[in-house]
Amino acid sequence: MFTRKRWSTRLFKTCKSGMIMLLGALLLFITLFPNTARAATSVYTISAFTNTSESNLYIYESYNATNYGLLKGPAYTPPANLIRDPSIMKHTDGLYYVVYTTNWSGNTIGIASSTDKVNWTFVRNITLSGPTTIAHTWAPEWFKDSNGSLNIIVSISPGNYENFKPYVITANNSTLSSTTWSAATELAGLAPNYIDTFIVKTGLTYHAFTKNETTKYIEYATSTSLTGPYTFKGTGDWAGWGSWVEGPALVQLDNGSWRIYFDGYSTQKYYYSDSADGFQTWSAKQELAGLTGLVRHMTVLKETGQPGDIRRLESYNAPGSYIRHYNYQARMDTNVSPAEDAQFRIVPGLADSSAVSFESINYPGYFLRHYNYDIVLVKNDGSAAFKSDATFKRVNGLANSSWTSYVSSNYPDRYLRHVNNMLRLEPIVTAVDKSDATFRETAQ
Repeated sequence: MFTRKRWSTRLFKTCKSGMIMLLGALLLFITLFPNTARAATSVYTISAFTNTSESNLYIYESYNATNYGLLKGPAYTPPANLIRDPSIMKHTDGLYYVVYTTNWSGNTIGIASSTDKVNWTFVRNITLSGPTTIAHTWAPEWFKDSNGSLNIIVSISPGNYENFKPYVITANNSTLSSTTWSAATELAGLAPNYIDTFIVKTGLTYHAFTKNETTKYIEYATSTSLTGPYTFKGTGDWAGWGSWVEGPALVQLDNGSWRIYFDGYSTQKYYYSDSADGFQTWSAKQELAGLTGLVRHMTVLKETGQPGDIRRLESYNAPGSYIRHYNYQARMDTNVSPAEDAQFRIVPGLADSSAVSFESINYPGYFLRHYNYDIVLVKNDGSAAFKSDATFKRVNGLANSSWTSYVSSNYPDRYLRHVNNMLRLEPIVTAVDKSDATFRETAQ
C-alpha cells in the first residue's frame, strides 16, 4: 500500500509538472499570437428587399453593424414573386429562416430556409386564421420569447388597406416545415392604425416599436405580457426620428446599447439610431452607409462568437502608422480616417486554416491579397488563386520576436512589408527589410 501511494504521488507530481509546462506554453502562445487563440467576432446579417426589386431577397453582412457588404443578391425568389419585409432568424435546428409578406392582399405569409444564408429554399406558406376578417397580411417579424416559444408578429387589416393591427401567432412545435400555428391574437393596447410592429424583450418587459400609420411616426410601448396590454411610452416625434418612417428593426450591440434601423421611405433613405439608456433617449439618426437609398424594410440577425478577430496592424519601425486600404490599395498611414479603413477582421486563412487572412471591416467580403506583389483590397471571388493570394502565415516578428511578421502562403520566400508607405510582398534580406516587415496586432 505504501509503495502504491508513493508511486501515485510521483505520478501526480509528474502530471502536475507537465500541466504547468502545458499551461505555460499556452500562455506564451496566447501572448505571441492573441488572435489565433481568442478569435471571435459578432456578425450582423441583414435580410432585405430593395427599391428596384420586390421579388428578390438580398442578404448583407457586417462586423460592426454599420458597414454592410452584399453576401448574396438576389438570393431567393419566392413562388409568388413577391418578397416584402423579410425577417431573418436562426432556428434551433441550425437553419436560417426568413418569413416575409407574400402578397398585397390575402391571409398568408411565406417561409424560406438556408444552411448558409446564401442559398435559400422555399419551405411553405402559412395561412392565418383569426377572430376578424383577414384581407391584408403584412410585415411578419420573428420573435423568440424567453420561454422558448417561437412567434411571428404580423400586421393584419380587415380590408381596404386600413385599420391595421398587430397580431401574434405561435408555433406549436419547432419543426417549421410542418408545425401548426395558433390563431392570430391581437396585441392589446396597440390600437388601430399601427403597422410594422417589432418587439424585443429585456428582463420581464416587452418593448414594442411600431409605426403609427395615421401620423407616420415610429412609436414605443411596453408590456409585461407579449399579448399586452401595451402602454405607450413614446408617441409622436418622441425620439427625434421624424415622420414618414417605417419598418423598425432592433439589435443589441456588443457594447450593450441598442440600435434601431428604419426605412425613410418617403425620401428613399435608410437610417439607424442608438440608445444606451434602455430606450429612453436616442442618438440623432444617421444614414446607413452603403445601403441608404437601396434597401427597404429589413431585419438584422446578430450571431456572436464567429471566427475572426478585429484588429489594427501597427508598423514596428513607424510607430503610430497602420496598414489601411485607400482606393483599394494597401498602405501605411497615421491618423487614419475613416478609422475603419485600418481595421481588419483576422480570420483563419482562406487557403490554410492554420494561417490567416485579412478581411476589411467597412468592405465585408473584401480581403487583402497580393497582385503582381502589390497588396490590394479585392472582393473574394471564391477561386483557389484568390484564396492562396489572400492567405499569410504568422511567424515571430523578424525585427522583434514579440511582434509578428506575415509570410505569403503561396510565395514562402516573400513577406508583407511597407516600401515608401505602400504595402508589398517582397523577399527580406537586410535589417531594414526586417523592420519594414514587422507589425503588431492591436485592439481597435
